[in-house]
Amino acid sequence: MVGIVIVSHSQKLAEGVAELAGMMAKGVDIAAAGGLEDGELGTSFARIEAGIESVNGEDGVVVLADMGSAFLTAELAADAQAGGRVRLANAPLVEGAVLAAVTAAGGATLDEVFQKAESAGCWDKRALGA
Repeated sequence: MVGIVIVSHSQKLAEGVAELAGMMAKGVDIAAAGGLEDGELGTSFARIEAGIESVNGEDGVVVLADMGSAFLTAELAADAQAGGRVRLANAPLVEGAVLAAVTAAGGATLDEVFQKAESAGCWDKRALGA
């Protein structure tokens, strides 16, 4: 099954998004990689790398990041992984994480999970309630 890594400047935010996605998709390995080692806001290459390693099974990993340096650091961490089995989705963090996790829970491939996460950027939230 494809694993998911949530990257944020805030450990609490990363944990919350991981918790929500995990509630929607039981059994999917989801890692939260947020904040700095000292608990301050920021992004840590080492935390992201450890998150990727913790959920990287034979099907690969989709990484989602909030913004700015979190996305850039996640990109470096994803690129550092051998074999091209780590994909960084350009997607809204919460919506992309939930879609990725639900799709992964259904046994989808890495490419399918990645594409579903990125499709979250096309949602019109006003239309969802109509």
